Amino acid sequence: MKNRITSLFNIEYPLIQAGMIWCSGWELASAVSNAGGLGIIGSGSMYPEILDEQIQKCKAATDKPFAVNLPMLYPDIDKHIETIIKHKVPIVFTSAGNPKTWTKHLKDHGITVVHVVSSVKFALKSQEAGVDAIVAEGFEAGGHNGKDETTTFCLIPMVAEALDIPIIAAGGIGNGAGMLAAMNLGADAVQIGSRFVASEESSAHINFKNTVVEAKEGDTILTLKEITPVRLVKNAFYTQVVEAYNQGKKLDDLLALLGRGRAKKGMFEGDLEEGELEIGQVSGLINKILPAAQIVEEIVNDFKAELSAQNTNEKFKF
Repeated sequence: MKNRITSLFNIEYPLIQAGMIWCSGWELASAVSNAGGLGIIGSGSMYPEILDEQIQKCKAATDKPFAVNLPMLYPDIDKHIETIIKHKVPIVFTSAGNPKTWTKHLKDHGITVVHVVSSVKFALKSQEAGVDAIVAEGFEAGGHNGKDETTTFCLIPMVAEALDIPIIAAGGIGNGAGMLAAMNLGADAVQIGSRFVASEESSAHINFKNTVVEAKEGDTILTLKEITPVRLVKNAFYTQVVEAYNQGKKLDDLLALLGRGRAKKGMFEGDLEEGELEIGQVSGLINKILPAAQIVEEIVNDFKAELSAQNTNEKFKF
């Protein structure tokens, strides 16, 4: 499966596991990389010394390329970058900030840089900043989203038309059929998060994994747009957010309600009522907790079968 992304990352399949806070440590990243995709350590929830340990363990567990996701708003980002450079991590996915800030510095140290965007405007800015590829993430995705609410189906072809660099599609993709659809729309690869949350190697709490598996259509919603739009499972905390809106609460009140550590409480500690349970709409298609390697295999085999059917016109006879 050779294309611009597999060649850029030196991986077997154009399939990337998203770097998710509280859910993607070295166990998941190494398992996905060993299976032929690109595993990513989500550093946004880690202290600098924890990231150092995670990278070392990932390097010991795989000889394949892996990446670190680096939210630009992280308070000790310079320390994270020092750690990444020290351990010669080959690929960094930056997000939630200006790609110009660190792209040149990372590339000067031989690191491939990918930036996550939710619009054509920021995709173009990322290309101008010199990144090697971008992740275009649609409105369906879990966690923090862009404010434009552009769906993956619309976003990918618009970004593909505007950019020259490789494009990775994200948001609402959980199987091989979705992977093929995204690549038909112009993506070179896909990034999948929610399905890997429900993997054996995910660092998410088993309560949260079970919630993902049990989720149905309509169980997630995008909210808290005044702070940072976030897609999460409806629970007691979400009900409190709705009540705050109904009472006309302002930004300061919403920030106070959110407080600190809501995501950790929900996804890592398993508090299904008071925690923030961030997951994508595609959770409605997820019905099993599986080993990460089996998830990669199923997605790739499904993709190949769908591609074969498409090429032989079995699904397109009129």
